Amino acid sequence: MKRVGVLALQGAVREHAQSIEACGAEAVLVKWPSDLEDLDALILPGGESTTMRRLVDRYGLLGPLRAFAKSGKPMFGTCAGLILLAKEIVGYPEPHLGVMDIKVERNSFGRQADSFETPLSVKGMEAPFEAVFIRAPHIVSAGSGVEILGEHDGKIVMARSRQFLVCSFHPELTDDHRITAYFLSMISSQTDISLPKRSVYSKV
Repeated sequence: MKRVGVLALQGAVREHAQSIEACGAEAVLVKWPSDLEDLDALILPGGESTTMRRLVDRYGLLGPLRAFAKSGKPMFGTCAGLILLAKEIVGYPEPHLGVMDIKVERNSFGRQADSFETPLSVKGMEAPFEAVFIRAPHIVSAGSGVEILGEHDGKIVMARSRQFLVCSFHPELTDDHRITAYFLSMISSQTDISLPKRSVYSKV
């Protein structure tokens, strides 16, 4: 069984774990460097990116997370997790992990009160994905090796580069597990992966 970690410092950790398990994998909560051992992949959930970075430093996870990224194992960043993975952040002198060739801007869609849901067309999916945006960032620009998978109002909100997958929204807050299933498929194959055509893992 695939073992997929969820960085369990802040955010919708339980919801990500439930989505992983709904897709037939084992969810592992990650709070300490030792928790990264023997994982097949790792999810960095949403939350507040600066707070999450402080907690990453407090728990001694920055170096181990960068080492995990260099190992080639898949990493999926949602919302704040996207910001952690980005190589450049608008208005900030330095990135956090800085492992994905994208430039991001925080809080691109308004405050908490401006949160919204919208059907999102995702590359490779026949049916739209109901995306939940909460104080979401967006990708301002992406390197040549980055594949754009989704846009909303002209802003890039989902992308992939090699073993890194990111999205601005919160797929774990829905009963549609297609995006989690796609991420899990990256564990066994690093190239030419297609998104599921239908929500085979949706809850009944």
